Order: sequence, then C-alpha cells, then structure tokens
Amino acid sequence: MTTAIDAFMINLGEAVLIVLVVIAVAMGWRMGLVIGGALILTILATFIVMAILKIDLQRVSLGALVIALGMMVDNAIVVADGMAVRLKKGMDRTQAAIEAASQPGSALLGATVIAVMAFYPIYASTADAGEYAGSLFVVVGVSLILSWVIAMTITPVMCIDMIEAPKDSGAGQGDPYGGPFFRGFRALLQLCVRMRWLTTVAMITLLGASIYGFQYVDRVFFTDATRLQFMVDVWAPEGTKIQQTSALAARIEDRLAEDTRVDSVATFIGSGGPRFYLPVDPEFPYASYAQIIVNTHTLDDVDSLITDLTPWVQDAVPEAMVRLRKFTAGPGNTWPFEARFSGPANADPDVLRDLARQGMDILRATPHAKDVRIDMRNRMPKIVPEYDQVRGIWTGISRGDIANASRVAFDGFAVGVYRQNEDLYPIIVRRTEEERRRLAGDFELLQVTPALSVKSLPLSSVTDDVSVELEDPTIVRWNRRRSVAVQASPDGVTFPALYEEVKAQFEAIDLPAGYRLEWRGEYFSTADSQASLQPGAAPGAVVMIFLIVLLFNAFRPLFIILLVVPFALIGITGGLLAFSQPFSFMALLGAMSLVGLMIKNSIVLLDEIRLNVSKGIEEYEALITAAVSRLSPVLLGAATTIAAGLTFGTLVTMIMVPVAYAIFYRVKEPVAAVPQDSTA
Repeated sequence: MTTAIDAFMINLGEAVLIVLVVIAVAMGWRMGLVIGGALILTILATFIVMAILKIDLQRVSLGALVIALGMMVDNAIVVADGMAVRLKKGMDRTQAAIEAASQPGSALLGATVIAVMAFYPIYASTADAGEYAGSLFVVVGVSLILSWVIAMTITPVMCIDMIEAPKDSGAGQGDPYGGPFFRGFRALLQLCVRMRWLTTVAMITLLGASIYGFQYVDRVFFTDATRLQFMVDVWAPEGTKIQQTSALAARIEDRLAEDTRVDSVATFIGSGGPRFYLPVDPEFPYASYAQIIVNTHTLDDVDSLITDLTPWVQDAVPEAMVRLRKFTAGPGNTWPFEARFSGPANADPDVLRDLARQGMDILRATPHAKDVRIDMRNRMPKIVPEYDQVRGIWTGISRGDIANASRVAFDGFAVGVYRQNEDLYPIIVRRTEEERRRLAGDFELLQVTPALSVKSLPLSSVTDDVSVELEDPTIVRWNRRRSVAVQASPDGVTFPALYEEVKAQFEAIDLPAGYRLEWRGEYFSTADSQASLQPGAAPGAVVMIFLIVLLFNAFRPLFIILLVVPFALIGITGGLLAFSQPFSFMALLGAMSLVGLMIKNSIVLLDEIRLNVSKGIEEYEALITAAVSRLSPVLLGAATTIAAGLTFGTLVTMIMVPVAYAIFYRVKEPVAAVPQDSTA
C-alpha cells in the first residue's frame, strides 16, 4: 500500500510539473509561476482540509486530485490570462488585476460548483463502488472551491507583482488576438457559424458514429490493480482432507520457490487469508481449499508468472482446480461470471444440479470461459448404517454412540489440550493407521461402546446393513430459496464479451415451474453500481440546472449546454478505441470529469458573450470575440491534462457552443463581416 501511495504521489508531482512546463512554454515563465503557484497552494490547502476531515491519502483521494487538476488550474488561468490581455490593452496594473478577477468571478464560482456537482452521484451511491470512491466527491469539491478562492484573492496579487506589460505596445494599441493562430481560429469559427446547420449535422453524424462504435469498446467493472502480487486458489474435490490439500499447495510452493521472479509467498490452508486488501473477499473455511499469495519483484513479473504457471498447474496438480488471478483496482468479484438458478425452499437438489450441469456444458463449449464450477461442489460419499432400534435398545447402543465411534476411528476425538510455552495443541484420540485401513474395508467391524458400559460391540450387532450413498456437502440458500450458482472466469476476453456470447443459451434453458435464473457476479455489480448513481443524479442535476438558470436568468443557455455536452462521447469513444482501453468504473469517473469541465468552459464562454453584448458590441461580433478570447485559457487547461476525450471536448466547446448560441439566438452575420476574417 505504501508503494502504491508513493507511486500516486510521484504521478501527482509529475502532473503538477507538466502543468508548470506547459504554461511556462505557452505563456512565459512569469505566467507559469503565477498559475503554478496557485495550483500548488490549492493542493497544499486541500491536503490540510483532508487532514481536518480525516480523509486518508489513498488511491481514490489522490486520484481525485489528478482528475480535478485541469479544473483547478482553469480558474487561475482565466484570471491570469485576463490580466495579461488587459495589460496588452494598456490598462492600469491594479485595475487590470481587479477586473480580471471580479468580472468572471460569479461565472467561475457557479461553473466550479456545477463541476463539483457532476461527482455528487458517486458520493450518494450506497453500492460497494460508491463506498470505495465516495471520497472522490469530497476531495474534488474541496480542491475546486479552494482553487476558486485562491484565484479570486491570491492570484490577482501575484499577477500585479509578476506579470509585466508588453513594452512594444502603447496604451490601447495592443491587440492580444492579432496573431496568426487566433486569426485562423476566428476564420474557422466564422465559417462554422455561417454554416451552422451543416456543422450541427456533421457533429450529430459523428455522435451517431461514436454511439455505434462504443459497442466495440471493452467494458470491465474495475481494471486490474498495479500490485506486485497475485493469488493462486487451489480447489480440491469436496471431501479432501486438509492434509491432502496442504500437500497439493506444497507442490505449487516448491515450484514458486525455484523461480527468481518470486519475492515471497504466503499460504493459507483450509480458508482464505485475512482481508488485507479491501476489494478481495476471503473464502469461507473449506478443508479442500488453499490460497497462495505470491509477491513478485516487478509488475511485469506478475503477467509473466501467470502466463508460465497456467499450463504448468494443469499438468502438475491435476487433482484440483487451480486458479491464478490478479487483484482488482476496486471492488471486484471472486467469480466474474455467475449465473444463479434458484427454486422453492424445498427445491430438489437433483433439479438444481441438472440446471447447473446444462449451464456448465454451455460454458465448457466456449473457449472464452475457464475455471467452470458450481458452488454446491461435488457430491460426497457417506456411509449409512441401517440402525435397528430394537437391538439398539437391548444393547444400549444409540445412534450417538455409533457417531462417536466413527469419529474416534477416523477423524479423531479431542480429549484435552497440551501446552508448550505459549502454544496450545489439541490432544486427539484416534485409531491407528492399520485399524483405520481395516475398518475402511469392512465398516461393520467397527467397535461401538455404549454410553453406560465399558464393553464394546461390533457395529453389525445393531444394524441390518451398511450402505454408501452420495450427499450434497452444501445446500445453498439465496433469499430463502434453494439455489446453485454456475461460476467461471473469462478467458482471453472481458466479462461482457463472455456474457453476451452465452446469455441467450442460458436464458433458453427450460426452467421448471417455480425456478428462475438470476445474473450475479460482475453483471450484477456493474448494474448495481450504475443504478446506485441514479438517486444522486436527480438532486445533482437539479442543482446544476438551477445554477445555470440563475447565472444567466434565462433558459436558452441551459439548452445550449445540454445540447453540447453529449458530443463529449465522440472523444471518449475515439480515445478508448485508439488506445485499446476498456470502459471501466474509473473511466466513467473520467467521463464525468470531462462533462464537468465542458459545462464549466461553456458557462464562462456564454458569460463572456453576455458581457460583450452588455458593452454594446454587435451580437455576432460579441459571439466571435468571446470565443476567441476564451480560446487561450481553455486550450491551456486542456493541455495540462491532455487526453483524447478532453482534447475533443475542448474543440466541441469552442466550436459548438458558439454555433448553438447562433442557432438559439438567431444571430445573423453582418454583411460587412463576411470579408473580415481577422482582427488587424
């Protein structure tokens, strides 16, 4: 855990360094110091508040800082960039700093709160994933609010001391957007606004393509953890003695001891280990079960060892089912694939086993499933003496006496405790090995001693016959119904791919009256986590909608933002497919962060348009000028947290918001504005 936290801290430090370098290269070292200083102050202040709220440094809390990094730096960028633009226009330094902070202050605050509320459904979730990632909302909220406070107070002061006015421009003569980059963007934006309907149709087409392409994105609940460990589960047939299970595990231990990639191993016989890692559920006690925790030297050793050991265990330990599995980065499922058949409270175990057999046949027929089993396990043979009650009364031998005699003969009977220093050892009375072998061949020779006598009689004296029957070692109940679960792991594919492959065949199994099929495992965990976001989504959406309407005192800006946000899926789908990354729960958090940042940028851009209109600027020019003036801070914010989805989200915000504004407000391009494609 310490290693993982240290790695996250290093990643956070690298992210901050990237922010400083990007801003310094793009805007100069003075601007880099101003914005980087605000970012560092925000992170340090966030750590202080986390300590007060008793939020530990862990993957989620530190990951929240990384997710919020782009939004944290955006507030300071808006203020610092506004200061620099005003200085280029010849404004007084103090007045420029005050206006750069106060003018967008309310819009930035509202946009910041709205961005925070995008994560509220995680905090309100009652599922395991919500418990795991609940601190994300708090840390994001604290960091973003603090970034706004620092941007409104400390950043203007730093700007006054650090940012210099251009020496080659006189008062009121500097054009901050006269460079070729801004002229090119202005020309592109004017073209998109002029052809607004064609632009909208093109973006809708791309959105439709991204929705279609999303089906080719792999989906997982949580990705594998970056731990230098993996687990080896040894499942021997039910009824296996714990000594035999230990011997099976010893074969694997010996193999691991010879491998230089292995640092150490810890073996647990008869049950799983203690819950040293939250996402892993320890197994219940089973004499036929053993678990080996393997520690490696490097992360690459984990994959190579699993690859090498998988075929080896099949040959070296054929008596047991051996699973090799990685730890997950969040709440995971012991068995990703689990289909549960259940029946009435008195359901026939034979019927349940027959349904499970049909399910296992389906899974064994596909190459994409491995470790196929049922939780009822295999049936065990048991010896059934046919007790004669009359003879039992005459001899004084009860059924309990027979059970005790069998126990002493084979399993042993604890009669005391032996102390050796601080250790306690049970004293077990049991028949010798030779006697046990003889009794196994002829159980009727078992000597049974009545409770009130010291003389023993053979078992045959009180039984008519001794037979061997098979019994179910475990009767599983699910919601008070007898049930059996067919369990497996995906092999070479993700769970959704395996699920889609066999779903129709499972649901085609003919179920008797009163029996039903339920999908559990990763299917249920994913559905439950997504459903648990819905209670928090409603109040979060209400707050976001209320704030947007409150900021603009109108509904059309709300419609513009709601129209633009779905286009973020184009970048999300394209990025995941381009880099062969699955859409996991953590990817969902990244998508929520992208949506929050897009909404924030849209609000600030719309507020800039409104401000330009209030100054008496013609509406079309106010629209174009606002987009051009917001381009630099938006691009810098995206560059500090570069990602495919964020990059395209930035493009969508800077193009589609003006286009949507022109549509909703029916902005017409002035005739005189057509040939003017730049600000000179």
